[in-house]
Amino acid sequence: MDSYLIRVNGQGDHAPMLDVHLKTNGNSISLGKMKARKPRWAVRASEMSKKTFNPVRAIVDSMKVEPNPKKAMISLSLGDPTVFGNLPTNDEVTRAVKEVLDSGRYNGYAPSVGYQSCREAVAAYYNCPEAPLKAQDVILTSGCSQAIELALAVLANPGQNILVPRPGFSLYKTLALSMGIEVKLYNLLPEKAWEIDLEHLESLVDEKTACLIVNNPSNPCGSVFSKNHLQKILAVAARQCVPILADEIYGDMVFADCKYEPIATLSTNVPILSCGGLAKRWLVPGWRMGWILIHDRRDIFGNEIRDGLLRLSQRILGPCTLVQGALERILQQTPPEFYHNTLSILKSNADLCYAALSAIPGLQPVRPAGAMYLMVGIEMEHFPEFENDVEFTERLISEQSVFCLPASCFEYPNFFRVVITVPEEMILEACGRIQEFCEMHYQGAEGAQDLECDK
Repeated sequence: MDSYLIRVNGQGDHAPMLDVHLKTNGNSISLGKMKARKPRWAVRASEMSKKTFNPVRAIVDSMKVEPNPKKAMISLSLGDPTVFGNLPTNDEVTRAVKEVLDSGRYNGYAPSVGYQSCREAVAAYYNCPEAPLKAQDVILTSGCSQAIELALAVLANPGQNILVPRPGFSLYKTLALSMGIEVKLYNLLPEKAWEIDLEHLESLVDEKTACLIVNNPSNPCGSVFSKNHLQKILAVAARQCVPILADEIYGDMVFADCKYEPIATLSTNVPILSCGGLAKRWLVPGWRMGWILIHDRRDIFGNEIRDGLLRLSQRILGPCTLVQGALERILQQTPPEFYHNTLSILKSNADLCYAALSAIPGLQPVRPAGAMYLMVGIEMEHFPEFENDVEFTERLISEQSVFCLPASCFEYPNFFRVVITVPEEMILEACGRIQEFCEMHYQGAEGAQDLECDK
């Protein structure tokens, strides 16, 4: 008969030791001394959470500054068109959701990629001969942000890289780094209305490049690419065999003197995942309804990317069913004058802001063509008391109670971004305060040189 002898030794602060002997067929075999596990709490944040970093939050949270108590705060920093109440959504949009809620028919789970009828509605809305779409080409998501997350997750593996615009929306980097994906920044050119530096873009491509992100119209620039420029971008992608993730959440939000071209309508051979949603054009960012449109006419993505998107969508089981239930009506029955009125307000604000800031010595605004933003260059040599755009915008808050995001948030120092969705009187007041601030701190060439010598 086999027998076992286990002795536990340990005293004081020393961990218990197990001294194990096995006796079999009359022979004793020692298995030696092993440490016993002593249970203890060791809860740590995951590596993914530690790698998740939002540049906007990091910079804004570090700005320890109080506004001037004598002046009401004017925030030109948040890209939420609903904040001031001057840009409500259309009554038809809210009526559609109210009726769906009252119907009681959309309280349960939907398929993770969205109801078939809703996917059909999105496909029908965006379908055109140049870029045909069917329901199976549409994945509904919880806002455009999740659409971008799913698109990145299905296209790129840890260790690969993606090409991201600079300046660009900070979420691309936040998502990529959390997934272990490297971010390579390609330059946009302010002197060319923020067109892509195509030579620089192509130089970044290597064997580990998983996709190219194209944001048009642009946040933070308010730029809109021409058809010709989009075709040149597609030529780079085709030459390098790199798929495109198109962030088109501001699609169709362009001013009257400009035309928006969905990038998928200009190519038959580059596979594209186009991300969009209701948030901006319909002015309901909190409703969290987005989508991915799969454009793959040469079957380069094939079933693998589609199946991957299906599996990834099952992680949260799809977007809000109430908004899904209203989606077809929202897309089909929102009156054209609603879109027109929204764009008229944005264009008017953009023109006012651009004209006012252009007249201020030391500032170089870049005229926007769409979206909800305007970028302003700071001639830092004329403001030598400030180290950078972060200090400049901090002092603008403390002295004038005007909050603009420093463009370091978008990897582009010495600029700041202005949101143009605020009421007209606020735009004018804010621009007046910015002028007062700049006049107070502006130094001509000689004054700036003297100040440098004093440091």
